[in-house]
Amino acid sequence: MLSQAVQLRRQSGALSQTLVQHPENSAVGCQHSSVCFRSVGSKGSIRQSASAHLWSSTARKFASANLKVTRMGWSIDEWREGPGGCAVEAHPPVKSMSLLGNWRIGSAGWGLGSTSCSIEARREPPSALGKRIASAVAEVLAEASKDGKSNRTTKQHRFWKKSDEPTQQFDFVVIGSGVAGLKYALSVAEHGSVAVVTKSAARESNTNYAQGGIASVLDSNDSVDNHIRDTIVAGAFLSDEQAVEIVCREGPDRVRELIAMGASFDKGADGTLHLTKEGGHSHSRIVHAADVTGREIERALLTAVASSPNISVYEHHFVVDLLTSQSNEGTVCHGVDAIDVASGKVIRFLASATLLAAGGAGHVYPNTTNPLVATGDGVAMAHRAGGVIANMEFVQFHPTSLADAALKRGPKRENAFLITEAVRGSGGLLFNQAGERFMPKYDPREELAPRDVVARSIDDQLKQRGEKYVLLDISHKPRDEILSHFPNIAKECLKYGIDITRDGIPVVPAAHYMCGGIQTGLHGETSIRGLWACGEVAHTGLHGANRLASNSLLEALVFAERAASPSIAHVKQARDSESRDSDVHDELETVAGRWERPRTRSPLQTSETDEVREETRRRRKQLQEIMFDYVGIVRSTERLTKALKELRSVRKAWESFLEERGWSAGIVSVEVCEMRNLLDVAKLIVQSALVRRESRGLHFTTDHLEYVESERHPTLLFPEGTNLTKWGSQNKESNSKADKTSQVAISA
Repeated sequence: MLSQAVQLRRQSGALSQTLVQHPENSAVGCQHSSVCFRSVGSKGSIRQSASAHLWSSTARKFASANLKVTRMGWSIDEWREGPGGCAVEAHPPVKSMSLLGNWRIGSAGWGLGSTSCSIEARREPPSALGKRIASAVAEVLAEASKDGKSNRTTKQHRFWKKSDEPTQQFDFVVIGSGVAGLKYALSVAEHGSVAVVTKSAARESNTNYAQGGIASVLDSNDSVDNHIRDTIVAGAFLSDEQAVEIVCREGPDRVRELIAMGASFDKGADGTLHLTKEGGHSHSRIVHAADVTGREIERALLTAVASSPNISVYEHHFVVDLLTSQSNEGTVCHGVDAIDVASGKVIRFLASATLLAAGGAGHVYPNTTNPLVATGDGVAMAHRAGGVIANMEFVQFHPTSLADAALKRGPKRENAFLITEAVRGSGGLLFNQAGERFMPKYDPREELAPRDVVARSIDDQLKQRGEKYVLLDISHKPRDEILSHFPNIAKECLKYGIDITRDGIPVVPAAHYMCGGIQTGLHGETSIRGLWACGEVAHTGLHGANRLASNSLLEALVFAERAASPSIAHVKQARDSESRDSDVHDELETVAGRWERPRTRSPLQTSETDEVREETRRRRKQLQEIMFDYVGIVRSTERLTKALKELRSVRKAWESFLEERGWSAGIVSVEVCEMRNLLDVAKLIVQSALVRRESRGLHFTTDHLEYVESERHPTLLFPEGTNLTKWGSQNKESNSKADKTSQVAISA
């Protein structure tokens, strides 16, 4: 029953939506005909969900309360923090849930559990409408709870304990909800239960911020060989040729799958896909949705995920570390520990197969196009677990992000706003503040040179002239063409008084993409058994020393699909082993208790926690300044050595502060864990850069200005004690990577 307060909570799930409707909606100003409650300090819409087989029961129960229930595709897509708490926006078609009380839906049925966001909407006394809704909901929940229990027919769908308890069992655990994680989840979902664990809202990933598009050969005038050649050239001849060929040849089918899934891309007047050209590409091959391609892909994938009964999405769950053990075959991964941000509890996710698709590490630098979630969590976790890391020196700085120094008004942003490569691909020109076009004197390809060349050219102009930005001008193109191709960029720039149809856009380079990452084989496998990686967190060999524009989404799609088959085989093998052992449940419970569970700080220790949070924020900013000053676009051995020394000093001072405040190694929080991950990734970047004694692609050092043929191999970082001969499948499939490497053993 609704008493003094209505609890509104959000938990992602895969079951069908129902929408409660009532004439009183108009009186309270609800959107989309949701039942809403007036509140003191906060507001929200209430929705109730039910699986397909419960639909008729739900409708009947609500009808008995004189409420009309209509099955619709609306869903709650976004929580926005405001001065009064949380406000809810409802948009089609991404499917997630808002639930009444502390109930939630999981893919295995109804149950009690923690949720990712909670607000109170107070009414004193509750309205008659509220009482009728509460009564109807209570009956539906009771029936659904029984129904959920009776329909758990397969082992892989069961929770080990009740869903509000801290250990859960799945066949597959996916860390990250970008294109790589979601594509993989969909590919394996028919073969077992899947948990997608993501540190923020499901849509909040680097994918969602990708503007340009997906590079793929879909034009008869183009060829896969052309795409292969462009990729290898852009990668400064460091790319693994086998990985390049796999991505370029398999990519078109992955794009067609996206379209079949419902992704909507721009088309020309003849109805065929409108393909654009970007820097480094010899042909027009970029599939796009205006300048919000990533957002459209994320929408299509989340919609598909929501319709899969085997996939459960856990939003606002921050993964702390991998759970590993040692066997005769080396390190084995058994799942992850994660902080449920809403409850503060540590949840243990156990699985036979774990996929790391946690994205990049842009926030190791102060100016980045990446969202706040990009703190290098996946790479850092794999490194601490004993995974092999590769080519971390190659950090791509996108040449053109909106320059804060030129903005006199407008909203404050938490990350740099990207100005897509497609602006230059569509004819945009670069000028310094004196109005001089400068790219022709740096490279014969001019504005269409690869990103590393353009970023260094802009950096050189800024240093030569003592200026803080250059101008990217597309205003010579027809107004309608500009606005149709770049509506999002035009809208964002107008917030700051910049009309891109008339004005040049002030731009500077910003940290954008990690070309290195967790070393994988050609099916996403890592040096840790049971652990796969794909997307920006992985080093597949595709990008070499510099990523070709719009190849990242393609790589994520291709390797997510390739990682699925061995993961499924691994899970089946584990399931067969389980079926042969009648006491397996007891054994699994023993496994669950093998690792000491991290703990969060007590709410009563507010002052100490606040001090730790503030000191962590200060040290994080210090780390970012070190990376910007010494490990940026242009480097030197002296400056890299100084960076490593200062990073060690920051870590030592920060860890000492934590110890003084009683913060032992077993205590975790999101801020502390992110700082630890950023420190680990920063160290890996600097150590890799010190190993490479040449300038190649994104790694440019004043001490070694030219390519050195003997250095044309990947940099591999091995934790101390690692067997250097056991990593991935490419010892079998591609000896080119294993034959010549810079092997460095480092302490985790």
